Amino acid sequence: MRNSYLVSYDIADDKRLRRVFQTMREYGDHLQYSVFECQLTPSDLVKLKHALGGLINHAEDQVLFVDLGPATGRGERVITALGKPYTNVDGPCYIA
Repeated sequence: MRNSYLVSYDIADDKRLRRVFQTMREYGDHLQYSVFECQLTPSDLVKLKHALGGLINHAEDQVLFVDLGPATGRGERVITALGKPYTNVDGPCYIA
């Protein structure tokens, strides 16, 4: 069974940030800057944490996983925003 997760990260180094971003694109949908929505099986979650654990500096960086519950039976994804409206980001993200 897959669960939906919000994964958010704060990476102190630009090179590590690019690597984390590229890894996250393999596992989920890019929502906003350093925020992804991922639908993961328990083994996918272990693989993602292992991959990210090898990329980050554990003393300087942080990755948060928010379990939103089962991916199925929740209905359509609903994202609302305050301020600037939410737009789906399907294009590439460039990090200088």
